[in-house]
Amino acid sequence: MSREVWSARDGVVAVMRYPDHPEGMRQSMASPPHDPHSPGPGDDLWETGPVYSASNRPLARLVARPVREFLRVEAAGSLLLLLAAAVALVWANSPWAASYDSLWHTHLVLDVGPLHLDESLQHWVNDALMVVFFFVVGLEIKYELVNGDLRDPKTAALPIIAAIGGMVVPAGLYLALNPPGSDGSAGWGIPMATDIAFAVGVLGILGRRIPSAARLFLLTLAIVDDIGAILVIAVFYTSDLSLGWLALAIGLLGVMAIAKQLKIWTTVFYAVVGVVLWFALLQSGVHATLAGVAIGLLAPARPLLNEEVARGYATDALRDRHLDADELARMRFLMKESVSVVERLQSRLHPVSAYVVLPVFALANAGVELGAIGQVLTEPVGLGIMLGLVLGKPVGIFLASFAAVRLGLGRLPDGTSWPMVLGLGAVGGIGFTVSIFIAGLSFPGADLLTEEAKIAILLASLVAAVVGVVVLLVSTKPIPEDVVDG
Repeated sequence: MSREVWSARDGVVAVMRYPDHPEGMRQSMASPPHDPHSPGPGDDLWETGPVYSASNRPLARLVARPVREFLRVEAAGSLLLLLAAAVALVWANSPWAASYDSLWHTHLVLDVGPLHLDESLQHWVNDALMVVFFFVVGLEIKYELVNGDLRDPKTAALPIIAAIGGMVVPAGLYLALNPPGSDGSAGWGIPMATDIAFAVGVLGILGRRIPSAARLFLLTLAIVDDIGAILVIAVFYTSDLSLGWLALAIGLLGVMAIAKQLKIWTTVFYAVVGVVLWFALLQSGVHATLAGVAIGLLAPARPLLNEEVARGYATDALRDRHLDADELARMRFLMKESVSVVERLQSRLHPVSAYVVLPVFALANAGVELGAIGQVLTEPVGLGIMLGLVLGKPVGIFLASFAAVRLGLGRLPDGTSWPMVLGLGAVGGIGFTVSIFIAGLSFPGADLLTEEAKIAILLASLVAAVVGVVVLLVSTKPIPEDVVDG
């Protein structure tokens, strides 16, 4: 029986207090394992009773279920992100533009004992709310390193090499137009990033035309790209370093690592230490969002228990078709610890990141005045970003992949052709979220350069998406429904 089925059964047990079907629910729990994809005893109660969105009530039928299904669509997060960016652009270029600027520059003060923070609302979004996004990124990286493709050097070699090429070439093109010492030279990290959310959204739009191995190639590449962006932020976009605060932050990471080894599982402990770690990094000069990445990388990626332990206990506990409070509590613990902390946190926080954090970030940062849009293609900063994302990304990814295959360091994913690699590289040029984030770090105090960089990022990401879709449409064909991707 799958974990999801046991979780559903746990939900059914929670409604055993309903007097109408006590034996039915107990019998469903005592039933032997069955195919999770086929209906079983008590499934009708799960669909009509405890879960409101699955009921036949009008609001559930007309609102809750459609919203739930939309959020399950692969491209849903990208659509919300795009919508938030569009709202920000329209707002910032409307007669109410002053209200946009006033809102995001409103200062919020946190003053608790020795803790004093006075930041604009935009900075709170970028320095605090985005910690959730980077925490999810850290969890994804940890999962891939332990359980995913990054644990297998042979499988990971090609996307890793491709990602490096996709970072070096765009940065080189940018620096060719903005050499060291020029006003815009600090922005070389902007065109290095790939936006996972939009990249996944584009592939979702193309549907079955893209083989699963090719999707995996781009996703692994994007994760490696994130690692590169995190390193760039940590090393090159840190100013006024305070060694004392940095030492405290490193010490807190050590405390969390020791607590993990001691098998301290309560999330309250890690949440408290994590908040202090975030504040220490904020005061150290290292960007505070890196606290999320560090904590994510520390999270256990393997479950504490084998799921057979929970299954065996459930079978024994239900032999008498009765559950008392102690048995229920133990069963819940065993089921929970049959899934790794990384997977549980990803499941809970990925929707928060995709449907709340990133849209709010886009709303707070994508609102730029488009009056100077013509200068983007003539000024070195804008031109460097455009060339880096639209041209540098696909060229760097393609050339690095080609060299790796020819040198025997990797092989093309199954069902993937070289034109498809070029199309995937173009999709990799969508650098929205992290590129905008790095743009805000690149030109502190230089609002004109920051605005120019953001406009260039938006234009380049749009062009890269269109080019990527066209190239992939030309180089692929729909996969028949009866063919299962490998």
